Amino acid sequence: MPLRRNFLAGGLATLTAFPPLAARAAGGEPEVKELRYQGMASAVGYPELAENLGYLAPLRLRWVGNTISGPQDIQATVTGDTDFGQAFHSAILKLIGVGAPLVAVIGNTGTDAKSWSGLYTLEDSPVQGPRDLVGRKVGVNTYGAHNEFVLQEYLRRAGLAPAEIAQVTLVVLPPSNAEQALRLRQIDAVFLSPIFREKAASRGGIRLLQSDFELFGEFTTGSYVLTRRFIARNPNAARVFVSGTARAIEWAHTREPAEVVARLAEIIHRRNRGGEDDSAVRYWKSIALGAKGGVLADRNFTLFLDWFRANGNAAVARLKPAEVYTNAFNPYAEGTDRQG
Repeated sequence: MPLRRNFLAGGLATLTAFPPLAARAAGGEPEVKELRYQGMASAVGYPELAENLGYLAPLRLRWVGNTISGPQDIQATVTGDTDFGQAFHSAILKLIGVGAPLVAVIGNTGTDAKSWSGLYTLEDSPVQGPRDLVGRKVGVNTYGAHNEFVLQEYLRRAGLAPAEIAQVTLVVLPPSNAEQALRLRQIDAVFLSPIFREKAASRGGIRLLQSDFELFGEFTTGSYVLTRRFIARNPNAARVFVSGTARAIEWAHTREPAEVVARLAEIIHRRNRGGEDDSAVRYWKSIALGAKGGVLADRNFTLFLDWFRANGNAAVARLKPAEVYTNAFNPYAEGTDRQG
């Protein structure tokens, strides 16, 4: 049962699937010179880190604007406004389920003991547990993505009935404004992503209700996606993009956090987009990915597929993990030493 939302949902027309994935590119120059993408304010994605480290050459990235929404980001990739996007796996599956020709090609976010997203309330809030959220407002970064999935799972495991879950209202907030909305009591609880959670916790006055790490353990929860059309036309560019991003992930994994933070802060200052600062990235602690180089595995998707089946979403339930992701371009796909 979906939670009550303060918006009108619009439909998405079924899209015609493109031909199967091209085989792994054997080498050669990228077919395109640049990749268009949306960023996030005061944050640095792994492709941006890869470009800064020189791992994407000769490819260049072209920033076309910012987004706070994974579903919106991958829809922009489907429509051709960008060449790649990123979202949590629940959102990726929903879009593929209605015919979007997307393929997850490398993990980009997840949970581990150091980096996780949490559902927070104020220290003096009457909200003490899941049942107290009935009839209250919860801040999320976007509809239909990871925050909503975690919230529903949290409430379901606590034994709340679908009718009770439907009485929890979701309020969409930019991640940079989420903490402020909670402290101003505009909402009763809010999801905070790892870096913003660390930043908010350093100021005190908030209390954790549940984390996604407590629910699911170490887990890759989101990916970068390409369209099947892009891969078929640009297999070398796809290879350079994925392999360079994978190398950047492993660079961050093997460096001391202080060195990674310094590099992320430098990237933000150099791009000079306006309205940004490095205060959030200074709380970076880990890559929070369960597999080397962002390699994907069936288990990263089966959890969400099972949830969609249990909730009667036939369009998504028919999907198989092998239909929604590929490791074909990831140089770390064989011999990984961490779980997916």
